[in-house]
Amino acid sequence: MFKEKVTFGVIVGTRGFFNPKLAEEGRRTVLRRLNDLGYGTVIPPTETTNAGAVESLSDARKYAEFFNARIDDVDGFVVTLPNFGDELGIVNALSGIHKKLPVLVHAFDDEVDKLSVSDRRDAFCGKISVTNNLYQYGIPFTITRQHTIAVGSEQFAGEIDRFARVCRVSNGLRSARIGAIGQRPAPFQTMRASEKLLQAGGITVVTVDQTEIFGAADRRKDTDPYVVVRSEELRAYGEVPPEIPEEQVLRHARLSVALDEWIAENEIDAAALMCWDSVQKNFGCAFCASMSMMGDKKMIPAACETDIAGVVSMYALNLASGNPSALMDWNNNVGSDRSKVACTHCSSYPRGFFGGRIEISHLDVLGSALGPERCFGAVKGKVAPGPMTFFRISTDDRNGTIKSYLGEGEFTDDEFAMDGGIGVAKIGNLQGLLNHICKNGFEHHGAFVRSHCADPIEEAITTYLGWDLYRHGYSDRELRNHE
Repeated sequence: MFKEKVTFGVIVGTRGFFNPKLAEEGRRTVLRRLNDLGYGTVIPPTETTNAGAVESLSDARKYAEFFNARIDDVDGFVVTLPNFGDELGIVNALSGIHKKLPVLVHAFDDEVDKLSVSDRRDAFCGKISVTNNLYQYGIPFTITRQHTIAVGSEQFAGEIDRFARVCRVSNGLRSARIGAIGQRPAPFQTMRASEKLLQAGGITVVTVDQTEIFGAADRRKDTDPYVVVRSEELRAYGEVPPEIPEEQVLRHARLSVALDEWIAENEIDAAALMCWDSVQKNFGCAFCASMSMMGDKKMIPAACETDIAGVVSMYALNLASGNPSALMDWNNNVGSDRSKVACTHCSSYPRGFFGGRIEISHLDVLGSALGPERCFGAVKGKVAPGPMTFFRISTDDRNGTIKSYLGEGEFTDDEFAMDGGIGVAKIGNLQGLLNHICKNGFEHHGAFVRSHCADPIEEAITTYLGWDLYRHGYSDRELRNHE
């Protein structure tokens, strides 16, 4: 599940040729700053080693032993260098820690008026030595955009925020439990995904026959307190037109309660559901509003059409941004403006995606085919303008890899006369992106979130998960190289 507060294991480097007071003061400064920024910290007591820092093999073993006993509390490691630091002490400490977590390497600034033997830091050079050894030992690591950074600066706060998001994404995906509720719709082969490739990345797919959810819903009565509360929540969540019979609202509420129960019992982080068109034919409503409420209220993303890879993409966006995500079709051109695309679905978007109050009513396409009385539950509205990030993974069985694409753009306030959930997106070099999607066999679904968060996803995917990634536009690394 989404973890709001990130806790860092802190490793302070020092070297005997330098004033140990720099390490002592640096340790206090970093811990105080991290705590002030709202993060948890784990570090051995100061008296464990000289100056409370790591220099020797003995120090490294003490640090590793300490962290191994508390590793479940740690989300990532911040290696900080108040002076040059000892690269072997740091690499030995990290090598001795059993659980492999993201690592950020930070170096203090020198001050040009403090370069005497007792005051100079040389952390600028020490950082290069530390990262060289991490590379030699095959320990993945993250670096700050600016080579050295003052701990009290806004740049430091920004780097720690970015690294916390990297930790959420990489750790969250490597332990994710994805619910697959029902088989994919038979005609939608684009939704096929390899559970084995996902499992190799730490992602477990938990399956359930959809009839089990239907059965659990049927066993609940309309007077069940949980059903009554859920029907009230549904009406408070969006506007249900007065012509919708109460019977349809209660049927959806029973299905929603049964769905929540299965997700809780199986500790599901995100779920892909067979929404088209079995649930309408065999139970008499749509999943959409339940999926929307799960994403908006519980930060558990839900994808349509049993799109397992799609909901993994949504979950990554949740972890990186702290906001609910949505699955949308790359659906229509917007007149002659080739930088814009209409992204649509029936829909199950979280309420936060919309600019105002939403309507919960019948599916439009399936409602006309199956009858509106079997299709209550669609969430309808216009996606509000603002920044957005898009992301998609796909399991490439032919090449035995997980591949992905990632980029940023914005939702606009353009009108688009279609029913359901409508979002018009503007993306630089959109035609190039669509060419990449088509030529590389990606699906017609994309995952979207209402903020810019591509950088931590890129870092998590490329550095810690090792998946193939196409970053649309300049990558984070390329931007750094151009600064």
